[in-house]
Amino acid sequence: MSHEHRQALKMLALEEAGPGARLRLFGSRLNDHARGGDVDLLLEMDTPVAQPAPLMARIAARAGRVMDGRKVDVLLLAPNLLRLPIHDIALKEGVLL
Repeated sequence: MSHEHRQALKMLALEEAGPGARLRLFGSRLNDHARGGDVDLLLEMDTPVAQPAPLMARIAARAGRVMDGRKVDVLLLAPNLLRLPIHDIALKEGVLL
């Protein structure tokens, strides 16, 4: 993933979720030698999210445009949301953008 892609994804997360939001890249796209596959992102927020589904959909759609049409999956981690094992994997293996 290029530096420009990383910066654009980081900026859209801040625009959609505010300055306290953190965005992590995880999954197969961490390997620069891997081709194809979708982009997996974890958006971490310190505040509760009132409408998580629309937020995730907006970020996935905008991130897909940033990534030239590549499929983007977005996980959301916030204090009021259920934390699943995939969140722990993304936190452990992911890289902050």
